[in-house]
Amino acid sequence: MTERPERQAGPTHPMISPHSARKATRVQEAPPPSGPPSWDGPPPPAQRPVQRTPMERMRDLPGRVSIRWRLTLTYGALVFVAAAVLLLSVYVIVGSAIDYAWPSIEWGLNPVQNAQLDAAWQESQRQAVQDARDALFGSAFLALLGVGILALIIGYFVADRALRPVAQMTGTARKLSESTLAHQRIALEGPNDELKELADTFDAMLTRLNIAFDTQRRFVANASHELRTPLTINRTVLEIALSDPEASEDLKALGRTLLEVNARNEKLIEGLLLLARSERELAVRKPLDVQEVAQTAVEQVVPFAQEHGVTVTTELVSAPTIGDPVLLERSVSNLLENAVKYNIPENGKVWIRTGMADGGLVVQVANTGQHVPAYEVNSLFEPFRRLHSDRVDSAKGSGLGLSIVRAVVQAHGGNVTAVPRDGGGLVVTIRLPRR
Repeated sequence: MTERPERQAGPTHPMISPHSARKATRVQEAPPPSGPPSWDGPPPPAQRPVQRTPMERMRDLPGRVSIRWRLTLTYGALVFVAAAVLLLSVYVIVGSAIDYAWPSIEWGLNPVQNAQLDAAWQESQRQAVQDARDALFGSAFLALLGVGILALIIGYFVADRALRPVAQMTGTARKLSESTLAHQRIALEGPNDELKELADTFDAMLTRLNIAFDTQRRFVANASHELRTPLTINRTVLEIALSDPEASEDLKALGRTLLEVNARNEKLIEGLLLLARSERELAVRKPLDVQEVAQTAVEQVVPFAQEHGVTVTTELVSAPTIGDPVLLERSVSNLLENAVKYNIPENGKVWIRTGMADGGLVVQVANTGQHVPAYEVNSLFEPFRRLHSDRVDSAKGSGLGLSIVRAVVQAHGGNVTAVPRDGGGLVVTIRLPRR
């Protein structure tokens, strides 16, 4: 059955909580929420701040500076060093010229007076040279400071000019999608230098990708027809044979077994085709509400849950976004079906929640069930992987449910995580960006 409690000031919905206290004797039920929604997930790792020396921080600086500023600083430093060498040369040359540019003067007086005037003249000459050097040094320092600022400005514009083709490639790569690969290219013009060679290589890669996507689309379309048609014919023939009143019980038992095998193969092929479609670029993008998507998925799974004696509890809050409603509904349905299939034999429970958390959309499904080792959780998202690598009890599914969920979520720019639930079962959380 489905429980839909109304949201009030004091929430009464069951809370999905994989971090509650452990009880070894029975499966725990999630405690009711208190306060604002707190979405479950893996706890943040406790890390102590690492004390780093100044030398280590200095060594890390180049990795934190962008290539634009590294080029700017390089060009600016080169211009600054060249200007400094030029000004130092001028300072030395002018200083030497001032030292040796003074004329000798004959005073025409007696030796004592000539010696006194020569001493006074040399002292005045020394003082004048020192004043000239000081003035030249001050002017050279101010000029060097101005040249350094001008060098940074020129270096920035030179770096911007040099990185413009790279920015063009980046912009083209951002705009690329499966639907634009056929006509979107960089087509960089200019001399045959390293940047043009890189752009041409990138364009050639886009052409190969376009061919690969076209091949994949044709394969999915052909496989959809070629694989489904024989199974449909087999199912029709078997159903006609079973409807024959003269058929023996052994024949009917064999026919029912073959119908089950045929149905499983149809489901497997449908899952493979859906997985291939999910891993491609989204062809449909329309406004939708995750609350409505989840509600539709719940209504489809409720009869299946009632057959297995599983109670589905919902806490659905509006969360608008843009995406493919069919694929998102299929992913939520897969989570609910898995939560019902891999539940406890009696009085199983499944919780589903939707809403907003940390500026993004969240869909969370949790269930009671057998204990899931933490080291096996991530492998469950791989195709054809089951818990404990169980391929004998494969009637429960084809092993593609969580793989399809991950492909759909990644196609929408989100991520999906899973953690073991205390007492058994899993807590699977889908996070999608808000558009």
